[in-house]
Amino acid sequence: MALHRWLRRLWPALLLGWASLVSATPSPEEHLRIQALIQRVEKSTSMSFLRNGTAHTAAEAAEHMQAKYAHFKNKIATAEDFVDLCASRSEMSGKPYMVKMGDAAPVEAGTFLKDELRTLRKAPAP
Repeated sequence: MALHRWLRRLWPALLLGWASLVSATPSPEEHLRIQALIQRVEKSTSMSFLRNGTAHTAAEAAEHMQAKYAHFKNKIATAEDFVDLCASRSEMSGKPYMVKMGDAAPVEAGTFLKDELRTLRKAPAP
C-alpha cells in the first residue's frame, strides 16, 4: 500500500521530467541570440548561402533559417541547437550548407555560424 502511494506521488514528476526531455524551448536570452544570429546573416552584404548547390542571398538564407526555426522550435534549447538543426545542413539531402563571403572560399555554414555565435556571446549586452 505504501508503495502504491509513493508511485502515485512520483508519477506526475516522472511525466514532467519526460516531457521536458521530449520538448525543449529556448530561454528568452537564447531566443534573442538566435534572432541576432539570423539578423547578422540577413544584413550581410557580401554573403552567399549555398544550399544543395544553389546560391541564395543572405536575406533568402535568413528567411529559410527563420522558417526552420519555427518548425524545430520545440527541439531547440540553445543557439547551438539552432545552428545544428536549422542552419548547418539540408534536411532533405543531408548535405551541409555552405557560406561564401565575397571572393573567399566557401566554408561550412555550421562552422561559420558557431564562430558568429561565439562573437555574439562575447559582445556586451545592450
